[in-house]
Amino acid sequence: MSKAEKTRQFIIEKTATLFNTKGYFSTSLSDITEATGLTKGSIYGNFENKNEVAIEVYKYNSGVLRKNLSRSFSDEFPTMTDKLYAFVSFYRKNWKFVFQSGGCPLMNAATESDDTFPELKNQVKRSFEVWIKTISDIITTGQESGEFRIEINPDDYASLFIILLEGGILLSKTTGNEKHLKLALDKILELTDKEIKENPS
Repeated sequence: MSKAEKTRQFIIEKTATLFNTKGYFSTSLSDITEATGLTKGSIYGNFENKNEVAIEVYKYNSGVLRKNLSRSFSDEFPTMTDKLYAFVSFYRKNWKFVFQSGGCPLMNAATESDDTFPELKNQVKRSFEVWIKTISDIITTGQESGEFRIEINPDDYASLFIILLEGGILLSKTTGNEKHLKLALDKILELTDKEIKENPS
């Protein structure tokens, strides 16, 4: 990496939690300089404006989440059922870290961007599309191997999983009570065991 690339990466990493906790709109240039110890001139020497910083930080935050989740879908878990269980287990084990980091970066950015920050909204849209496809592909593979019921719609269940998960995170973070997330995760397991698997538990 060149010196300029290292500086950009430094700014992104130092402000990642800041943007996710304070918000993409509420985070000011002064907040960025305070978090990085750099001058405004240095920030603008590496990014065109605050919006560009916000976009790159979102890409970084969503990338970290994707990388952490990818282990759940790796060959470490041989069956498609194991992968769905690992997906749930990830959030059971890491919910405190997710909350301390400001919550789900996808949901936070989605609620903020809406129609006022179209570039960020498009990034979030792509992130959710990739996430849905990842889970849908796992279910499809399970159908092809005879592990999952052939008549179910993989996209519908993938969307439902994310709806439950994001709703659980939102309620738990807002109320300060993890029971809502745990209830959502229990429901995902119930759907997997009773509606998706070929031989329901």
